Formats: sequence, C-alpha cells, structure tokens
Amino acid sequence: MKTILTSLPFRLIVALLAGIALGLVANDAVMQVAVTLQRLAGQVIMFAVPLIIIGFIAPSITKLGANASKMLGIALAIAYVSSIGAAFFSTAAGYSIIPHLHITAAADANRALPPVIFDLQIPPIMPVMSALVFSALIGLAAVWTKAEKIIAALNEFQEIVVAIVVKVLIPILPFFIGFTFASLAYEGSLTHQLPVFLVVILIVIVGHFIWMALLYGLAGAYSGKNPFRVLRHYAPAYITAVGTMSSAATLPVTLSCARKSDALRPDMVSFGIPLFANIHLCGSVLTETFFVMTVSQVLYGTLPPLSSMILFCLLLGIFAIGAPGVPGGTVMASLGLIATVLGFDTAGTALMLTIFALQDSFGTACNVTGDGALTLILSAYEDKHKQ
Repeated sequence: MKTILTSLPFRLIVALLAGIALGLVANDAVMQVAVTLQRLAGQVIMFAVPLIIIGFIAPSITKLGANASKMLGIALAIAYVSSIGAAFFSTAAGYSIIPHLHITAAADANRALPPVIFDLQIPPIMPVMSALVFSALIGLAAVWTKAEKIIAALNEFQEIVVAIVVKVLIPILPFFIGFTFASLAYEGSLTHQLPVFLVVILIVIVGHFIWMALLYGLAGAYSGKNPFRVLRHYAPAYITAVGTMSSAATLPVTLSCARKSDALRPDMVSFGIPLFANIHLCGSVLTETFFVMTVSQVLYGTLPPLSSMILFCLLLGIFAIGAPGVPGGTVMASLGLIATVLGFDTAGTALMLTIFALQDSFGTACNVTGDGALTLILSAYEDKHKQ
C-alpha cells in the first residue's frame, strides 16, 4: 500500500483531482497565484529538456559505438523500425478515430485566466533541435577519436541528469500538473473531457496488443517458427512490467521468461533482452503519438498536420532510444519535441505528462513483451547466417 501511495501515477492522479477541485472553486486572486506557480514550474521543466537530450542521447551513442558490431547495428535498426512503425500506426489510428470521439475543443472556453503575478524567464541553454544535433555529433566524434575522457565525462553527465530528473523534475511534476488542471478547470474547458481521456487510454491499450501481435507475426514469418513458443512464456514479464513501470526493474523476470523459450538462442537472449530493454520502446512511442493527437484536438481544436506528425514520429524514434529509465521517461525526453514540432504550450505538455503517466505501466509492458519478438528475429538472423 505504501508503494502505491508514493508512486508517481498515484501522485499525479491526486494532483489532477486536487487541481480540478481548486479550479472549480477558486477566485481570481487564488488563480493568479496558481497560474504564476504553474508558469514557474513549466519554465524549470522546459529548461531541463536540452540537458535531458544531451545527457541521454550522447552517452547512448558512445556506448553503441564503443561496442559496435554487426549484430548491434541490426538490433538498433529493428528497434528503431519497430518504434517508428508503432508511431505511424498510431498516427493512422489517430486520424481515423479521434475525429469520431466528438471532442469539443477547449479553445472555445470563454473564461480568461488572470495574469501572472510575475513572469520569471528561464530560457533553455539551447533549442531542442540544437541539443539533438549536438548530442549526435559529440557522441559520434567521441567514438571516432576514441576520446575516453569525453566518453567518461558524458557518462558522468548522464548520472547528473538522472539526478536532476529524479530529485527535481519528478517532485515538481505533480504541482505543475495540479496547477495546470486548476487553470483548465477554472476556464471551464476540461472537466467534461475526462471521459474522453479514459476512452483514449483504453484505445491505446488495445493498440498495444495489436502492435505486439504484428511484431510476433512478423518475427514468426521471418524465423519460420511459431511465435507462440516465445509469447506463451511472457505473462510473468508483462504483469511485472505493469506493476513496476520499469523495463530495468522487470529485466530479471524478462530474462527468465525468454530463457524458457526453445525458439530463442541463449546467446541472443543474453545479448538482445538487456539491449532492447533500453532501446526498444514501441509501446511508449505508440502511446505518446496517439495522445499528442488527442491533446491537440482537445486544447487547440484540430489535429496536427500530417507533415508535422511524420517529422514527429521519425524524431520520436531517436529520442526514445536515449530516453531516461524513469516513469514517463519517453515523454519527458521528448517534451521539447512536442513543443517545437507540434507547437504545444505548457497546458498541452502538462496534459501529455499526466495521461501518459496514467497508462505508463501498460506501455512498459508492451515494450518488454515486444522485446521477445525482436529477439526472435535476432536469433533467426544468427541461424541463417551461421554466426
């Protein structure tokens, strides 16, 4: 019980409900304080986004490059293809389903928020795309030049960024979300949309199972083996992932499940399962893609343009590879992407953080279960090339 009460999803739910209650009863003076604190928390979160990108993308590149091999390249390629495939699948579903959910745009709200008491500007040290390009170049160059001190420094910087995420961003996240929902409730634009978000979460979970079925079907076709020989052992891993919301915490169980399958090579289980736990986030990517489209419809009255969604999906696959291993890590790492490519404001990012965290355990379970299909592909590749 204590674990549940201190978990991030529970705290976010409490913050969401408290924020809505506050927004429904607060006067202008109280909301002026709430809006100011929301603005301040949002500034801190957005300031940290480039740090998160550099802290996770660059070290990930150095680790991959330092141990470069043909199998590692193949594993990275199929993980990326799976992630962006899930994103494009989710995009197609979003354009097909969301217009039929009868969502009333929050943009039609007729009650204005009071102005902030003060506006403290905390601009990020660099734009999001600059951080991504810098991470890629510095990571690759460190590998090319075998700059061991830089590689070690990047690894230490990653530990620093993890500490910032865990000790600063996650603790202020419930307050940011609570004040954001207070603002939305005060405007009178959100409370009637809560049933829509519950429906969307159910749609996304169904999407997870469809994508897992597709992954295992493709893996079975490529390997010539019945994918159920792998999948039937994965129930404990799926349940553990739902409970822990962490691929890393589920890893011992995942390895145990995968090793029971006679369709997987033992060496590929030892190689692929730990690797995919860090770079294959198909469930999280699928979820985030559908949610950004829903939030866009709710807050801004329209779905993002197709060109923006294509760019978002392609870049999200890269961001997911280096996402921090914390609850909501994928959406946390891509906040800048959401703001830059899709044009979301603080209200949009707060909604994304909240509804993503509410289903994060199911996204993680999809990630973990999908790793078995990708490991089956690696095993088949090894067998076919007699390595």
